[in-house]
Amino acid sequence: MKGIIKYILAAVLVSMSWEASAAEVKVFAVVDAQKDIYVGQNFAYQIIIDGENTAAQVNIEPLLKYKPQFAGGRDLSQTSISIINGQSTTNVVKRYVITYYLTAMETGPITLPAVNVDLNGKIYTTNEVAVNILQPGTTDKIEIEQTLSQTSCFAGQPVLYTINFYVFADVGKFQFDIPVFDSNDFYIEDTDLKDKAAQLFQLPSGLKINVSQAKTERKGREAIVLSFSKVLIGKNAGTFELKPATVSADVVVGRSRSNDLFDSMFTSPEYKRFMVKSSELTLEIKPLPQEGRSRDFYGLVGRFTIAASASPAKVYVGEPITLTIKIGGEYLKPVQWPVLEQIPKFSEDFKIPQENASPVTDTSGYKFFTQTIRANNDKVTEVPPIPLTYFDADKGKYITIASSPIKLEVSPTRQADVEGGGESVPVKKEVKAVMEGLAANHEGQDVLINQEFSLAGAFLVSPLTIVWGVPFTALVASILLKVITANNPERAAAKRRRAALGKAIRQIKNIESAESRQRGEALAAALKQYAGERFDRTAGSLTAVDCFNLIADKTSDEEAAEKFKQLIEDCDSARYGAAELKIDSQMVRDVSHLLRLIDKKAKK
Repeated sequence: MKGIIKYILAAVLVSMSWEASAAEVKVFAVVDAQKDIYVGQNFAYQIIIDGENTAAQVNIEPLLKYKPQFAGGRDLSQTSISIINGQSTTNVVKRYVITYYLTAMETGPITLPAVNVDLNGKIYTTNEVAVNILQPGTTDKIEIEQTLSQTSCFAGQPVLYTINFYVFADVGKFQFDIPVFDSNDFYIEDTDLKDKAAQLFQLPSGLKINVSQAKTERKGREAIVLSFSKVLIGKNAGTFELKPATVSADVVVGRSRSNDLFDSMFTSPEYKRFMVKSSELTLEIKPLPQEGRSRDFYGLVGRFTIAASASPAKVYVGEPITLTIKIGGEYLKPVQWPVLEQIPKFSEDFKIPQENASPVTDTSGYKFFTQTIRANNDKVTEVPPIPLTYFDADKGKYITIASSPIKLEVSPTRQADVEGGGESVPVKKEVKAVMEGLAANHEGQDVLINQEFSLAGAFLVSPLTIVWGVPFTALVASILLKVITANNPERAAAKRRRAALGKAIRQIKNIESAESRQRGEALAAALKQYAGERFDRTAGSLTAVDCFNLIADKTSDEEAAEKFKQLIEDCDSARYGAAELKIDSQMVRDVSHLLRLIDKKAKK
């Protein structure tokens, strides 16, 4: 990065003087031509704004064929003070640099086209940039392999796609180019299985992968293998050719001795750039048949199992029962909450809350759904079977399986719980007569008047009624109101949904005051929290794809859902990659407008 900055400053000094640059705004593009650029490698393309130190909007469309990835902007302005004959002069040079990473797609000399830059409402056009792309050599020191869990499947059926990168020598920097990840023919999803030792890696396209490392033997040689997998789900039927995957890497080919007399005893590795490619693959995707498809089928394709458990098995009417549903399969992300309300025996015999807890997927290949249910009457004898419909890829037909029924023993509601402990029993107190003392001092019926303080008596005395009766009534009323509202989950959820938009917009407006490196993480957290509270989900478990599915389902606006998803992915890229996400006032307004649009459509 330091070399790039030095190159930028040198280019600027050649093009204009420091003083002249402050007088007018100039916008131009540069590429560090001092470094070799190989095909398949990404390189820095930089737009320099000379004379201003504010961010600008770049129309990157002319460079789309080079897969541009935004890497942030930096203010490189400088201030200098000169003193001549006792007079000090302050010179301010404004300069802002915007960086994109492009991917070299072909060998030979190429010309990067000019792009338009919108700076404070004025359009500037950059220069074209000439770049020479080199072809790296081939070597047996590295290999790359792409595999599929199966070469024939049905539409919607998940297929595991794996890349293995074998290394037989010391390597430096390397870069993958995986054409299937750029294909519009597949949905690309993460696998359910998580390797805790895997390292997060970001491809030039922005896609994040979890790379595992292990020692292995390859063709009789010891090697280090770097592996990662994704799930491919075909969008349409047909036969698809998966182009070869490539990897380019700096491989150690020897060691060189330093020319420095004092360092001549030491040697450093000498690297050379190589590139290898895998073989091509073919995947056949067959259409799902219409025959036998039921209304309960919602797209599950593959092989699945379902089981359920309930605890406790002995309860009284109305007492909570924890129901756990366990669904197993090769790929569990598309598995949805079973709709218990649509099962006749469930709707008749049990009270089922409208809110669902987020499911949990473990490493053993199961997805768990947990719900609290309550028996409506003491005639209930079991938790009925829970069905699951899917297309069996092995048998080539639709199948409905179900969990086994669970025996219950439900007793009538206990009397004490309803009536508060049964009938009241009057308490008799013995009246003791005082034989001495009273008669000696008082005469007449006054001695028989009960002068003892009581609540009933206090109600009859108007001053006391005003003093404590009004506050007491207000206290009782407030307690009743709180109990009625606070203990109602539906009202609490509705209140949370109504407040989600305002809360999210306040959080987003405050992001500008945070440190620049923390803004992306804060924005992603605010967006996920909005989606969770607005659509009754747990924010911490939501991914960008989950948010897309939620918003698209609730609003039927896939464009807005895609923008929401892209925002979260950009934030994640800024957090895990080298890119810096620019969050300014305009972006805050755009995000707030998007949330208002989603919220409005979700209410329809």
